[in-house]
Amino acid sequence: MRIKKWAVGAAAGLISLTALVSGAVQAQKAQFVNVLTGGQSGVYYPLGVALSQLYAQKIPGVKAIAQVTKASAENMNLLQAGRGELAWALADSVSDAWKGNAEAGFTKKLDKLRGLSATYNNYIQIVANAEAGIQSLEDLKGKRISVGAARSGTELNARAIFKAAGLSYDDFSKVEYLPFGESVELMKNRQLDATLQSAGLGVASIRDLATAVKIVVVPVPHEVVEKVGDAAYQPAVIPANTYAGQTEDLPTAAIPNFLVTHSGVSDELAYEMTKVLYENLDVLQSSHNAAKAIRIENAVNGMPVPIHPGAERYYKEKGIMQ
Repeated sequence: MRIKKWAVGAAAGLISLTALVSGAVQAQKAQFVNVLTGGQSGVYYPLGVALSQLYAQKIPGVKAIAQVTKASAENMNLLQAGRGELAWALADSVSDAWKGNAEAGFTKKLDKLRGLSATYNNYIQIVANAEAGIQSLEDLKGKRISVGAARSGTELNARAIFKAAGLSYDDFSKVEYLPFGESVELMKNRQLDATLQSAGLGVASIRDLATAVKIVVVPVPHEVVEKVGDAAYQPAVIPANTYAGQTEDLPTAAIPNFLVTHSGVSDELAYEMTKVLYENLDVLQSSHNAAKAIRIENAVNGMPVPIHPGAERYYKEKGIMQ
């Protein structure tokens, strides 16, 4: 009887040990994917949440989350430091990070950055409270404006556009460095006259503002866009009725957005992240209309950094790269 009890106990102990070892192996296999986004009122965030959920569902052993950040510039620094696996960022920020442009906030070349995919365009959207009497860029002089979080992709866009228009921050009576949502709240309270937001068309923050106060979308003439002198900035149009009260097409600038990873991410994981992105575009499109512009045939166009070998493998399979 004692021998039998000992055998049963030993077997149970062996099963427990096996389960423990198996659990440890599974834990070791788990991969973490931190998707770096932007503010919650922008476009990066809902797309990043959707993408992180897809990765957790579709890639075995992956645990994924979406992190709120100050967007493009911060995202590049976080990737370089290994504090994220994938990030949304504007083309000029990615280029500046790769070059180590100190004026853009990058004190050295971020050499670990690798490209995953081009996505959709950001549009420079300058929106004023109709009560402020602003109809043009020139009318912004002496007004109170928010230009996005300091050193964010949006704020770098603001500097470039205003410089091309012959304006500087000194021309405004007040400059705030705030995320989209906070900028809108101050405009609702008549504490700001205008906000510049670099985002996909139909961004939630501006839609929210347009339902609360009467707005004017300020045109950015194409000749101003050309004076920026950066190929990342292209003449574009904000279609009529993108926002309540905006009844005509308006010229502006468009800047491509990219999904960027880093060299420390394995080839296999980068391959799976790319594959899941393109095999589930409908899910991204349901999270925000901006994703409707994502096309695999444009995936490597204009990429400012080297393509990650894992993503390259997927594109070669699909005939996008040779």
